[in-house]
Amino acid sequence: MSATENIPRLTRMGRFLRDYPIIPLIILLICLIATLEFLRPGIVNERWIGNTIKFAIPLAMLAACQTLTMLTGGIDLSASVAATISAFVMATQVPIVGAPLAICIGLVPAILIGLVNGFGVAACRVHPLIMTLGTGLIATGCLQVYQRFVIASGSVVPEGLAWLGTGRTWGMPNALLVFVPFAVLIIWAQRRTGFGRLLYALGSNETAARISGVRSWQVYLALYALSGLIAGVAGLIYVGLIKAPSLSLVNPLLLPSVAAAVIGGTSIFGGRGGYAGTIVGALILTVLGTLLTLMQIPEGARRIFFGLIILAVTTVYIKLTDQS
Repeated sequence: MSATENIPRLTRMGRFLRDYPIIPLIILLICLIATLEFLRPGIVNERWIGNTIKFAIPLAMLAACQTLTMLTGGIDLSASVAATISAFVMATQVPIVGAPLAICIGLVPAILIGLVNGFGVAACRVHPLIMTLGTGLIATGCLQVYQRFVIASGSVVPEGLAWLGTGRTWGMPNALLVFVPFAVLIIWAQRRTGFGRLLYALGSNETAARISGVRSWQVYLALYALSGLIAGVAGLIYVGLIKAPSLSLVNPLLLPSVAAAVIGGTSIFGGRGGYAGTIVGALILTVLGTLLTLMQIPEGARRIFFGLIILAVTTVYIKLTDQS
């Protein structure tokens, strides 16, 4: 077959992937699971599936922050800090005010971080990468100061969050009771609401969106406040899973959350992507982590191998979908 005959085929493949981006991701996920089963027959069972989903849920929720902000050409590097602060503040407030009020108090700083991010991006025109990185560093310092005032009171993870994070019902994680409605709402809102369409519009061409009458500052403010709220809820679920609040609880999930969104087909330049692909991306990263552990790869080599796979998958996906 000649090179000229290959071009239309690549073009059709690129268009197919743009129209149905989740299909190749599902195929990749199935291949990883098949490899895992081949290396250790019998490992893929009901318990393994439940554990994989259980650990993928907090990552997928944190990746929702990246997906939504990336649709506008932004990013939220403070999401992991907001999640950590919510979990830590909640756990330290439980002995003082009780679990229900402590959960509400824990979400407040995450929303405030989001509002500050939104104000900086919308009103001050600071690039989202710089703005969210700066607020994340400031919030980390504030958390360290806060710890000194509550160190004597101790910390408690409420039984309800522990049940949600580690419990199972009919073999499936209880966290699905929160995640499934959350995922359905995000996917529906992206495509079926005015707010979701505005995110795509701003990411595709912000200048044109403004000329058409879009008040971008309101969209950015709501977007980053929503991102902070989602990060806070993810932090509460994650601390229920880990049962040990710390000053760096969710920080290791920051870069994987970005990777999950990118692998899921969300463009870092804005205007393209969706949360369904991000969910599959989070599952891919979780299964990949299990696979590397099973292969007994040393930690340093695991990080290198993990990064190379992410870069390879992302590069191939972008090359295919950019075929015109």
